[in-house]
Amino acid sequence: MSEIQFRIFQNLLTTTAALVYAASLTAFMKPFLVNGTLQKNKKRDLFLVFFLHLAAWIICKNTASPRGAFGPVLIVSLLIASRTLNIKKSFIFLLALLYYNARILSGLIVESADYILQRLFSANLTTLEDIYLYNTVQNTLFTLSHVILLSLMLYTFRQRLQKSLIMIHWREICYLSLIPAAGILFGQMISVLLFEIENGMPLWLYERHPLFLGIVPLLALLFYTGTYLAITFWQGLETLRREREDYFVNIQTTRELQSRLLETEHFYTHIRQMKHDIRGHLNNIRGLSKNGQYADLEKYINSMDDAVKDFDLTFQTGNAVTDVIVNDKLQQCLGYGIDFQVDFHYPITGQYDAFDLGIILNNLLQNALEACEKIKDEETCCEGKYITLASRQKGNFYLIEVKNPFSGELKFKPDGLPETTKTTDNYFHGIGLSNVRREAEKYMGELELKTNHKQFCATILLQERSNQ
Repeated sequence: MSEIQFRIFQNLLTTTAALVYAASLTAFMKPFLVNGTLQKNKKRDLFLVFFLHLAAWIICKNTASPRGAFGPVLIVSLLIASRTLNIKKSFIFLLALLYYNARILSGLIVESADYILQRLFSANLTTLEDIYLYNTVQNTLFTLSHVILLSLMLYTFRQRLQKSLIMIHWREICYLSLIPAAGILFGQMISVLLFEIENGMPLWLYERHPLFLGIVPLLALLFYTGTYLAITFWQGLETLRREREDYFVNIQTTRELQSRLLETEHFYTHIRQMKHDIRGHLNNIRGLSKNGQYADLEKYINSMDDAVKDFDLTFQTGNAVTDVIVNDKLQQCLGYGIDFQVDFHYPITGQYDAFDLGIILNNLLQNALEACEKIKDEETCCEGKYITLASRQKGNFYLIEVKNPFSGELKFKPDGLPETTKTTDNYFHGIGLSNVRREAEKYMGELELKTNHKQFCATILLQERSNQ
């Protein structure tokens, strides 16, 4: 093989390798691209990932960029495109970091094997043409081996991530990035030391330190295994946290059901008492009427009317479940001196589960009640303690909004929920809003929390389901 043929082949091999590496990143990220359900959107996102990888390679290849610049350029490009790809920045950062980590570590392992093969077969080369041909075969085998090993590593990472897709925040990213970042730095350091010129003679790292021929691939495997185990451990912790949260949500739901059952039992106890007393009341009315005691009869009937009013519901929402919840919260507000304003109407369509809406209402109103209870009288503004409940329906969308004042400073956690300052019953406190978000997600909706001048506003947007 001539030098010109060798150079042409090297350029083709380099370009082909860049395309294959771009395809490997695209295949790695494909399961996590969830931009809508349209196939054209999916194809667009896949092409964008492929293009960004290729663009990062072209930029680093044709500019005077420092060694190792490809990784940061690729990561920054993907972060910029995260909104278009509909992936959270924290998660796309993790995916890009895992890809770059696997690419470098697989390269170190293949490089060690390639050095061994080079020492076994290059000694018999005598002519320049043979050297060109040998290097062509060697580079081709290196590229193929690297692509295969990289694909296996990425496939293993992808399978691990797909087993438990959990929301990840930047705090968790800091923990999970330590080992892959260390692996990347290790790979960059080895690549600098791998080949040096000394006294005009090229020297390989493995020639100067033969022990590194085994240590380098071993450390690369350890970095890769450590990264995999870190992801597995994190997923296990997140699964346990979710299971614990589900457990306490179920306990809270059971408590709410018990409370509703007690209220219902109390209501029907009064009904049975009235049924038991109705015969006596009729006899008394008959006797007063027969004796002509009409003034006493009117007083007696008025007293009965007042007793019956105890069973009237102040707010009629259009559903028995929400009627009980809203009127129960009204009684609690009256006891605490809280102004309760209601403009709530149950959705006119039947595609919403009353139990789900009951959970949402009960948790939001209970959260508002607790916030108002913490406000001291001297802290209240001209509006005092208040809770407003409103609902609106437009087409297939149904909106619920609850507003209330709050005391002190309100901070939000990375998941968007407010931090709790409650020191008792910590397991149950804070589950309410998380439970509301869970119910909203069942209807392809969302929970929005915001504050404005000491006023807390919770807004839930639900979308009507076509099938129950």
